[in-house]
Amino acid sequence: MLIELLLATAFVAGLLVLLVDDEVAPRLAFALSLLPLLVSLAMWAGFDGHGNVLLGGQAAFQTVVPWLQLGPYALNWHVGVDGISLPLVLLTTLLTPLAILSAWTPIDERQSQFYGLVLLIETALLGVFVALDFVVWFVFWEAVLIPMYFLIAIWGGPRRRYASVKFLIYTNVASLLLFIAFVALVFGLGDAVSSFELPAIAQALQTTAPSALAGVPPNTLKTVAFVAMFIGFGVKVPIVPFHTWLPDAHVEAPTPASVILAGVLLKMGTYAMLRFNFTMLAGVARSLAVPIAIVAVVSVIYGAMLALAQQDLKRIVAYSSISSMGYVILGLVAYTTYGLGGATFQMISHGLLSALLFMVVGVIYNTTHTRMVGDLSGLADRMPITVAVFVAGAFGYMGLPLMSGFVAELFVFLGAFGASFSAAPVFTAVAMFGIVIVAGYLLFAMQRTLFGAYRVDTDYEAERAPLHDIAPLLVLVLVVVALGVAPDLFYNMIQGAVNPIVHLAAGGGV
Repeated sequence: MLIELLLATAFVAGLLVLLVDDEVAPRLAFALSLLPLLVSLAMWAGFDGHGNVLLGGQAAFQTVVPWLQLGPYALNWHVGVDGISLPLVLLTTLLTPLAILSAWTPIDERQSQFYGLVLLIETALLGVFVALDFVVWFVFWEAVLIPMYFLIAIWGGPRRRYASVKFLIYTNVASLLLFIAFVALVFGLGDAVSSFELPAIAQALQTTAPSALAGVPPNTLKTVAFVAMFIGFGVKVPIVPFHTWLPDAHVEAPTPASVILAGVLLKMGTYAMLRFNFTMLAGVARSLAVPIAIVAVVSVIYGAMLALAQQDLKRIVAYSSISSMGYVILGLVAYTTYGLGGATFQMISHGLLSALLFMVVGVIYNTTHTRMVGDLSGLADRMPITVAVFVAGAFGYMGLPLMSGFVAELFVFLGAFGASFSAAPVFTAVAMFGIVIVAGYLLFAMQRTLFGAYRVDTDYEAERAPLHDIAPLLVLVLVVVALGVAPDLFYNMIQGAVNPIVHLAAGGGV
């Protein structure tokens, strides 16, 4: 019942914080947000799962309770974690208290509502990663949108309403598309499945060819469903060309919301791709490997080039997320041991590094009230700790050895070079060039803002940040280094869960 305890602590904490006075909310929210973190650490310490839960592996902390009967299909409360989902659970429970702590300075109105919504979005995110019934999973998937919409629309910047509505429209249309595609696939399986449980559907798709549906031939149905789900999840990732909502959402969102958005919410898309597209429909994914690799490489290079052209520090970090998620997709489509394992590890690494950089930008903005590269210079003398963390996070993003970004990208590139689809080494080499562009825009931004003669073109002076702003940065740096030095803290469990997918894709069956 640890998963239920995890969800309950986050949900009840959110409700309690919504009800208290603003003066109490920040500290109460931070204290209560530590409870899900403690539960997730207990799950990590006691993890006894093995294999991939969708392909017959043993889920840890699993619960199955009958819920509803929808015609011939049973709907169950089915939750559990394996080596893919547990690291994402830990990422969520770690970033939430750090995001709350980083909000103490910039959030000074309607605080109880803000912190309550952050805890509620944590509940929904955790539900996405632990749900093993499609209907339960989809409820959590949609529930994430509501708190994030309000976080942007109420506490965001001058164009917050435009950004929040754009975010909601993009993600809602994408959700509708993926829902129709998946349900059509389930209906095509007919009597082969009697529930919406994801393991049952995944295994049925490996042993049973779906029937024609509405005149669509079986093979075409699988391909159409794959493409529709890939687009639906791709909007959340986001991939090019469905990325245009992301920079607006990040720029207008308050920094703590950007931390949750980049650190965890984007991982919903890549996690769902891995579960639905690259596990359930591995054969279709292999047949479309080249187009998928093209999408991945275009996202890497185009996202990096867009970041290179920005002057707003927040936009630079936002566009770099598009580039980093391209590496995840390239690793997934490789269908090699290191490719899939590295892609999953990259989800964790990027979540930490992007959260770190957004927090640094937030700390700089809190004191200078500007994020524009041209308005800042010589911050190293006034904000030495913040600047040191900025440099560490930037080099982690560039793949500095002994940091998590190096391990993640190394595994992805090793796996992608060994992929069996046409021109895999060429795609990998082009994607590797993205690191050069990443280094270009990050070094440019650091050189302009951190070093040289001190200058801030606003009415505010840069000054040392308070401890509650610095502490989350230092924690994230320590975790990034820990995973870079000892990746087996997560990588062994990840590898145990992705190896069955590699075996399946190679024609070995479930």
